[in-house]
Amino acid sequence: MTPVDATVPPGWPEEVRPPGAPDWERTAVAWLFDLCPPDYRAHEVLRRYPVLLARFAGDHVAAGLEAARKGWRTVRVELADHLPSEAIEAAIAAYEREGARLGAAARGVDVVAAALRGEQWVPRL
Repeated sequence: MTPVDATVPPGWPEEVRPPGAPDWERTAVAWLFDLCPPDYRAHEVLRRYPVLLARFAGDHVAAGLEAARKGWRTVRVELADHLPSEAIEAAIAAYEREGARLGAAARGVDVVAAALRGEQWVPRL
């Protein structure tokens, strides 16, 4: 995450330059594509319309987050008879890390999408 910076909202991804900086939209598009399956890069419409790409990236991240939450809730019951307890505990820890990563990505997509739509963030005291 970007250090506290008055020019970007909380959750702004460090890989994306602040809105208004040179090439900021290019860095936003690259970051959004990195969140998506590689095949998304083949869709010209997503390269042409970054706001649409943000929508696709947000949907993909949300689906991954829901999958991580479901896995975390169910892995112990569904695989207890097939894996040793240390593997189950490691899986739960991996789901927790992935959930945290995806949650941060979802927040990043939200603020980047808002900036791509032309919304300006104003810090509050």
